[in-house]
Parts: sequence; structure tokens; C-alpha cells
Amino acid sequence: MKINKLDQSQQHRPRQQHLTKLGALVVSMQDPERGVPMRDQLLSDTIIPDATTGHDLMRWIEQRLQITADEALQLCWLLVACGFVYPLSEPRNLAMRPDGSLYRFQAPYFWPVYYSQSEDTDYAIYLARKNIRSKGGLDPYEQELYSTLREKINHEWDYVVCQAKEQYRSGRERPKGDRVVLECQERAHWLVRRPPPGAFHALESGLNRVVEPGTEEKPSVEHYRRQVMFYQQAASRSRSKSSVTLGSMVKYTESFSVYDPLLATCLPSNPWVTDDTMCWTLNSPSVEVPTRLRVERWAFSFRELLRDPRGRREFQAFLKKEFSGENLAFWEACEDLKHGDQGKAKEKAEEIYKLFLAQGARRWINIDGKTMDITVRGLQCPHRYVLDPAQTHIYMLMKKDTFYRYLKSDLYKSLLARAVVPRETDKSARFPRHASPSPLVIRAAEEEEEARKAAAAGPPTDLTQVMSKLDRRNQPAK
Repeated sequence: MKINKLDQSQQHRPRQQHLTKLGALVVSMQDPERGVPMRDQLLSDTIIPDATTGHDLMRWIEQRLQITADEALQLCWLLVACGFVYPLSEPRNLAMRPDGSLYRFQAPYFWPVYYSQSEDTDYAIYLARKNIRSKGGLDPYEQELYSTLREKINHEWDYVVCQAKEQYRSGRERPKGDRVVLECQERAHWLVRRPPPGAFHALESGLNRVVEPGTEEKPSVEHYRRQVMFYQQAASRSRSKSSVTLGSMVKYTESFSVYDPLLATCLPSNPWVTDDTMCWTLNSPSVEVPTRLRVERWAFSFRELLRDPRGRREFQAFLKKEFSGENLAFWEACEDLKHGDQGKAKEKAEEIYKLFLAQGARRWINIDGKTMDITVRGLQCPHRYVLDPAQTHIYMLMKKDTFYRYLKSDLYKSLLARAVVPRETDKSARFPRHASPSPLVIRAAEEEEEARKAAAAGPPTDLTQVMSKLDRRNQPAK
């Protein structure tokens, strides 16, 4: 039996989010007016155009991002390791030196954001051209990869060799400075994409990622234990049958079909094509008596109840009767902290803590000690998500206990009984369900009526023929 090994290292899935942010930073660094100073630099006996130094890169990042020198050095190292900046002084070493070492910005074509898996042919052309230039002087690992690629893409090897020879010939015609730049540029690109064995791979992620740069993780008991744990979790992961999944989808669609404007018309009328605004009035957030469909939707899930302002107000009234209204008030305060003005996040977090969480608070909420410890530690450096553990605890408490008691309460049942039922949704009515007339349909009917009247009146009279007949009658007889 053949067992297909899962690729838990995810080497073909770079972390696009942080690469996109680094790319935006590099674009601002290359601004002609406010970017990093770039000028022609002398490398050995060759003039390199548009080069900068490691000291200039660090200084610009410190001033622009308002960070310390160590943080700027770490960020510069990350730019070099990910292939956005490449060194000229030591092209084989992808490291950042905070001195006069020369660096250049990588061309956007070689950025890791535009990652492609079909790069074996490009890498084979690079190795073949390097083999021609150095007359067989490839590194041992490059020689091994060269032989492997030759066996893998043997069907197009003639194309690889022809392209390598043509690029080598055209490269010799370039000026020496351009040749040095292109060589360092492409070498840095492939050192990022295909690093030597044991080297740090900045684009690697997953269980096999090397944590410490420059070290190779050797197979050990811990390594195999993590692999066994990964495969056990993958094998024990719950999976649903397609019939069960499709049944759940059909049930969900049937429940929400009356709220889909593509499947059901606006009830009781469509205010976009008529002058009747009753639909907007019945569905406004602060309506006194909502519609029956709106109240029934609250029973679908606790999230549907909290999403509706009218339902949240009814649920708050029920919580006050049970002397637990502070739970929903705390949840709303956390939502305001998360989505409100972040300039006042620190003040809001401290106010919420004093009102709901502090010892002897006026509206104290009951959460477990572990969640309280996490929240107190997070409040030392408050941010918008600092109260998420406590908010999740209170949310699950209301969802699993209070929500179902509210659906069985007299408050919800009386509101459901008093809810408005539009004529079009009343199943006991003896008239067919219809939509509001569209202005296009009305206009088409009017044009049809005008055309019918015009056809009934007969063809229009030709005044020229009438006048000619009158002239012939008025002529005297000969």
C-alpha cells in the first residue's frame, strides 16, 4: 500500500501577509525625494549605480518608523533574508552589516510576493549559465541540483542549454557594472529561493521550519514525536459526509430563504419602486413592534439575536429581570473597544476594568480566575483585543444558558404573538402573494395603450392630397 506523505512544512505557501507589508515598506524606501539616499558607489574597480550602504538603510528605518537601533537592524536583516535587498560587498552572505557595506534594492520581478512554483526551468537555466561562466565550477550542492534537474526536465534540456548560452553571450556585451549588478541580483534571488543545505530559509513555514538561522535541525526523537502527533491529529480530525453537509446546507437555505431578496420580494412592499415606505418602517432598528419574520429570526442563533438592535434591547430587558444585565453591557463595551476609536483604547480599557472587572466594581461580572489573570496581564499594555478572553467567556455563558431560557420566556412569546404580520406573508389570507408594481411595467402598459388608441384612430391624413383635391374642384370648367 502506498502512503502519500503530507507536506506539513508548506514550503510552497509563503506568508504573503508580512511579505506584502515588507514590499510596501521597500516601495517607500525607494522614493526619489524622501527615500533612502542612493548614489553611484565604487566596488573594487567597478562603479555600481544606485547603491546604498547598510548604515543609510538602518538610519532611514530608525527615523521613519521611530524604533531603536536593534529593531532597525532586525528589520534590515529581514529585508535581506526575504530578498527585497541584496548585498554587493559579500554576495554569497545574505546578512545586513550596519556599516559602509554596499546594498541595492531588488527588482520587483524577483520579489517573493510574486512567488511561483514553476521555477525549475528558470533555476536550471541559471545553473547552466553559471556552469558555462565558471567552466564547471559549481558548488557541490549546486552540482547535485543541476544533475537532478537534468533528469527531471530532460524533455526540455536542449531549450535550457540554448537559453543559458544566449543569456551568457548577451551578458558579455553589457558594461562591467551592469554585469556585476545582474550577477549579484540573480545570485541573491536564488539564495533566497533555493538556499544551501543547513542555511536559514526565510520563506519556509510549518513544522519543519528552522528556528535558529544558520543551524540545521537534525532528526531526533522530538522531531519524530512532532511528526507522529501531526499525523495523529490529521487522522483523528472529524470529517462530515457529503450527504450530511448538503443536508445542513439545504436546511440553512430553507431557513433564510424568506430573507433573501433574490428569492423573496420586499414585504409588505418594495420601497425602491413604490412610494410605500412601510417596509423600512417595520424593519427600522428602533421599531416598537417588529415583524414576525424578524422575531422568528432571533431564534436561529444567538449571533442573529445580538446582530439585531431591537433583539438586543429585548434580551437586555430579560437579563435585567434575572439580575444579570451587566453581562450584555460588558459585551457591548468590549465591542466598542474593539471597533471604536483606537486613540482612546487605553482609557476605554481602564474604564471597562474599573466598571466590570475590578474588586468591588459597580457592575461586577463573574469570570474564572484563569481568564482574570490573562486579562490583568494584558491590561499592562492595553490594545483593542485585550479583553477578548473575558468577552468570549461572557459570550459563551449567555449563549449556552441565558439565550435558551430567553426563547422559552413569556417576554419572547408575548412579543412573537404581538408581532406584525404583513398581508403578503399571512398564509391564512385568501389572496395570492404579489410584489409591488414596477414603474417599467406601468410605463410599458401606458405605451401599449397609446399605440392601441393610435391604431384605432386610423392612418394620419395627408394634407397635400387634400389641398390638391380642393384646387381641382375650384378650377373653372373649360
